[in-house]
Amino acid sequence: MISSHSYDVLVIGAGLAGMRAALTAHEQGVSVAILTKVHPVRSHSNAAQGGINAALTDRGDKWEDHAFETVKGSDYLGDQDAIEVLAREAGQDIITLEHMGVIFNRQDDGRLGTRRFGGQKKARTFFVSDFTGQAMLHVLYEQIMQAKIPVFEEWFATSLVKDDHGRCAGLAAFEIRNGNFALFRAKAVIMASGGLGRVYEPTTNALICTGDGMALAYRAGAPLMDMEMVQYHPTTLKGKGLLITEAARGEGAYLLNSKGERFMEHYAPNMLELASRDVVSRAAQTEINEGRGIKGCVLLDCRHLGRQVIQERLGQIHEEAKTFANVDLIEEPLPIRPGMHYQMGGIKTDINGRCWDPDGHWKGLHGLFAAGETACVSLHGGNRLGANSLLDTIVFGRRAGCCSAEYVRNLPKLHVPDSAIASDRRLVQALLARTGQGERAAALRLEMGTTMNRHVAVFREQDGMNIAKQHIRDLQARWPGITIQDKGHVFNTGVIAALELGFMLDCAETIIAGALTRTESRGAHFRTDYLDREDDEWLKHILLYHTGTGTPHIEYLPVKITQWQPQMRVY
Repeated sequence: MISSHSYDVLVIGAGLAGMRAALTAHEQGVSVAILTKVHPVRSHSNAAQGGINAALTDRGDKWEDHAFETVKGSDYLGDQDAIEVLAREAGQDIITLEHMGVIFNRQDDGRLGTRRFGGQKKARTFFVSDFTGQAMLHVLYEQIMQAKIPVFEEWFATSLVKDDHGRCAGLAAFEIRNGNFALFRAKAVIMASGGLGRVYEPTTNALICTGDGMALAYRAGAPLMDMEMVQYHPTTLKGKGLLITEAARGEGAYLLNSKGERFMEHYAPNMLELASRDVVSRAAQTEINEGRGIKGCVLLDCRHLGRQVIQERLGQIHEEAKTFANVDLIEEPLPIRPGMHYQMGGIKTDINGRCWDPDGHWKGLHGLFAAGETACVSLHGGNRLGANSLLDTIVFGRRAGCCSAEYVRNLPKLHVPDSAIASDRRLVQALLARTGQGERAAALRLEMGTTMNRHVAVFREQDGMNIAKQHIRDLQARWPGITIQDKGHVFNTGVIAALELGFMLDCAETIIAGALTRTESRGAHFRTDYLDREDDEWLKHILLYHTGTGTPHIEYLPVKITQWQPQMRVY
């Protein structure tokens, strides 16, 4: 007997985007459930530290300024219709979060406090000390519990399923605590499963960030877009990859080289340490490459901020620096280096989260929606501004929830046979049946991560990316040889690691394909063999479709420009 569940809308992932989408769909009166491989408050949204952007008019700020700086930050690859939606709707969403119970920092006059983040001239980043994502995540989970929305915790999704008409109609998944499969039927699926940071090693991302949702959608026929755009955060701990928030520079911290120079004066003389992230990361990596680093790092200097600011506004990274680097930020600079942080690309969606185009300009998968880091609207284009990621999850999580509810309202029940999960059960059974001393998922995963970090990082060139492409193909060929020592079904992390590795290899395939295809430098994609941005040829998105051959099918879409024509980026 196959276990099955049926809902109007099924949300995959319980981070900020997933919970905001589920809450909105529930408010529209449709039946909703969430499926997540971890407890909701363990989602990676927890790791967002610095804040969330919004231009509030009572601060003398304008949404148009926020939108322009987002467009500029994207190196003009962001779709301006989506960016306008983001900036225009941000203010109300901040107020809604505050009313839900997010305790944002306040000024002495009682108004919500702000700090300035990179790539922006005004302080429009609202924050909760340096753990904003965690604060928002707990409040949204309270809302989910209050609404009594069912949450299937510690379930692992293995594939999307389709109905007789080729529409997305749910997914196959197994419960991690016992290994039992179930079929989840749904008129609409919202993918909100987060990023793919573990494709790289090291990374700021949690171990759960393995690109599951992107790979599931890719395999089911939805296109991934602009996957070459991988953001390296300028300030991470060497080796461990731990994120050191941009809020430190927002509060006034300096970046120093081995000579004690504020080297950003040479790269971004106007905005210095608060230039856009791709600019600061390239500057830091250049200092390191040219011998002005310290043991592969540069220094983040917070000493002049004083004890009170560091303890009250940067308390989390103060503790992390002590714990993981044995550095007291009050007394000495912290060695940091650029590290993989965020994927600007993802599952192609429109401004309502749909993974298909009602007008037919691009091929997608009806019934599938996406929001958050797993999606690509495209808001962030070639480079995401700090504190726009939390805003992305809230604004477009809400819009995906609203649109999905409208989509399912008059849709008849979809027919999906119980046999839809049979191939997934056979795959897991085959993994467990393998004997002998074959490959281990952890070893292949480390090879993949170090290869990507070596050849598809801050600086890229053709020969290195071709090496990475061949290595990823070799790893894909070796994946069927993985053996799992634990043959049980209860919390079998070996099975999960093997399946996650398969997802990550698919994601790596698309990142390399996009990076080899885009013969220019734009945003986070900087090629030493193509140094210039080429608007005449490359002011367009790259769509990648799964073929099963290791080489995606590639199509293109023009960037949507509403009011800001491309110009030289100067910080």
